[in-house]
Amino acid sequence: MNRNKLLDAAVTPEERETLARVLDLAEIVLKTHRTQYADFNDPYRCGLIARTVEAIPGLTARVDGGYPAAERARVLISPDYLPEAPEDGLVFLEIKGNFRFKPVTHRDYLGALMGMGIRREKLGDILVNENGAHIIVAKEIADYIKSGLTAVGRTGVSVREMARTDLELPEREYREIKTTVQSMRIDAVAAHGFGLSRSKMAGEITSGKIFLNWRPCLDPSAGVNAGDMISARGRGRVEVIETGGKTKKGRLGLLLRRY
Repeated sequence: MNRNKLLDAAVTPEERETLARVLDLAEIVLKTHRTQYADFNDPYRCGLIARTVEAIPGLTARVDGGYPAAERARVLISPDYLPEAPEDGLVFLEIKGNFRFKPVTHRDYLGALMGMGIRREKLGDILVNENGAHIIVAKEIADYIKSGLTAVGRTGVSVREMARTDLELPEREYREIKTTVQSMRIDAVAAHGFGLSRSKMAGEITSGKIFLNWRPCLDPSAGVNAGDMISARGRGRVEVIETGGKTKKGRLGLLLRRY
């Protein structure tokens, strides 16, 4: 394994640190022939990890977040001769409580878990429902959560393990935006999606508040394509659904979804 060459795939110091930890896991797999699991990451970083692992002879990678549209997932690193990587790196938990009069949010659940000393990297998606939440966690912390999480906010809760197939996947609420842009630059597309002026959006981009496909984007002129996801700190996300033909004035038709 050419460690230095593999680390060159990282663009930022944070990415390099992530890949360094992953390469440590890869070395363990090569020595022990047992599957190892990277921490939870966003889709962009999972892709970076998977590509790096696949470049190592003898290893294969699989991304698993518990369900196809998961926003956070783990990369399973296995010997390439295994027929299929085991699915035991994730545990699915159901949290129940009487939230009828005291509704809580995703932030409340995350705060309760991190208040137990659990790192964000050990937590996958948190799917809130009327009676509580379904959460996806790293196997190594599941027992700690089951025995230690007794309240979310001021409401007492119970925690039990559940099957992957019992996950309740909420429909994502969104608003469709049909608009036109002069070009597919990120400052133009994001400005329409988030309802800001183009100059203000350019400032948001250069200050590091905008992410393109979960990767920091500092260039207002960066190109955007159909299928891309634009995230803005404190403003949500905008997905580029499709591009249309040109208007008489030469502008491009665009369909966006803001989450």
